[in-house]
Amino acid sequence: MEPTGYELDGKVAIVTGGGTGIGKATALLLARYGADIVIAGRTESVLRDTSAEIESATGRKCLAVPTDAHEEEQVQRMVARTMEAFGRVDILSNNVGWGDSATLSQVDYEAWRFEFTRNVDPAFFCTKAVGPHMREQGSGAIVHNSSVAGVDGVAGMTPYSVSKAALVMFTRVAAAEWGQYGIRINAVAPGLITTENAMVTYDANNIDPDVMCANRPLRRAGTAHDVAKAICFLASDAASYITGETIEVSGGPVVGGQGG
Repeated sequence: MEPTGYELDGKVAIVTGGGTGIGKATALLLARYGADIVIAGRTESVLRDTSAEIESATGRKCLAVPTDAHEEEQVQRMVARTMEAFGRVDILSNNVGWGDSATLSQVDYEAWRFEFTRNVDPAFFCTKAVGPHMREQGSGAIVHNSSVAGVDGVAGMTPYSVSKAALVMFTRVAAAEWGQYGIRINAVAPGLITTENAMVTYDANNIDPDVMCANRPLRRAGTAHDVAKAICFLASDAASYITGETIEVSGGPVVGGQGG
């Protein structure tokens, strides 16, 4: 049978934020396609449980490396541990980030800077850390997790929107610089996704995610698996001629006018 491009046998993938949510769904799907996995996150017990689940479900190796991706030294140690265990790194899926509501009038400099520390620094540190290994291999795929807030903007979430927009431009410029080494760099921009952490917030505020997405063409909130499928596509050879792009995973665009 002719290869589809999705096969990842012999590949090694690092997934940050890999213990829960989009990161966990991505790690599981990458393993189902044949990759061995390194999951990184701050909570060792969660990583350990997820690692065991992935190995049991897929038969692939899944190494759990407790890591705070906001700390450059910890990221470098995590990548070094990956090289010790597997000898290569082919895929990096950056999933660390979060956001708080804050308008331009409300936000102070400390909160402004914190959003960049939380959403941009981990992707920067991880990309820089895997870069030498991917350049030496002459291949690699990196996928950042941005947000529709970074593409379209969200009023009332000014610093979050701007920090996620920075990831979009980081994706584009890094792809332009590293394409010569056979490294592809893309991003996904999820919309409203019903991860475990997000649902805690929605439930606490009596928010129905599907109602919030009623104006989207698909008329439902997204799942972590929806986003994971897009990440795995961009990480695979099925996307071999795509780089520097940001793909929205949001249930479709909201446009004016009438339809029928």
